[in-house]
Amino acid sequence: MKMHFLSGGRLRMRKAIFLPGVEKSATIELPIASVLLRHAQGNVLFDTGCHPSVASPAEAEARWGTLARVMTPIMGKDDNVLAGLSGLGMQADDIDVVICSHLHADHCGCNAFFKKATLIVHARELEAARADDAQAQGFFRADWDHPMPIDTVNAERDVFGDGRITLLPLPGHTPGTMSALVQLERSGAFLLASDTVSLRETLDDGVMPKHTWNAEVLAKSLVEVRRIAAQGATIICSHDDRQWQTLRKGADAYD
Repeated sequence: MKMHFLSGGRLRMRKAIFLPGVEKSATIELPIASVLLRHAQGNVLFDTGCHPSVASPAEAEARWGTLARVMTPIMGKDDNVLAGLSGLGMQADDIDVVICSHLHADHCGCNAFFKKATLIVHARELEAARADDAQAQGFFRADWDHPMPIDTVNAERDVFGDGRITLLPLPGHTPGTMSALVQLERSGAFLLASDTVSLRETLDDGVMPKHTWNAEVLAKSLVEVRRIAAQGATIICSHDDRQWQTLRKGADAYD
């Protein structure tokens, strides 16, 4: 199995949202990681990043409303997972499974393009996205509500039954946030932590981002992440630019 890191876009936000106590005017640039897993039984995409249209400020506000002023896209028109796949000689129809770590707009924005894929979503995440106050919580139907088959999970799930890709419910950021524990032959174990660990500081120092759904639940999930890290897995943070700069990307795969 090969693992490719692809860009799902880039955002600018207030740094204090992630690191309470810093100067309120300070901002932080956040990469958005999408991960292609080329498994013998199918091509799997973990998160799809932002919809390409949000590269335009006007389109971002039309799609996200006032949220576009809180998390501002600073990505080019070709900075998205579709362009990343194209660089590998692939297209959206080559993807068999899309794992939705959660249903926020910067993680599932390109779901609509993967019309031949099955979407895997935690049942509690789908429930939250369908709630009356969903949009206020960052869930937009244009990003997640599509006609493709949805496979809902409630517990740990071995995607192909061989231990290569195991989904782990690690809620707290949202009610149904999931991570994926990936086992590679040569490169070892990686935990695609999604927004359970947006920045490394959350894991190392226990700093809870302000936009956390439930800090107590997230703290319990972080205990599990630390246990997995202690067993030797590399923890991939969803938005940590320092880590992002060190990762191999595109065709330079991990195996």
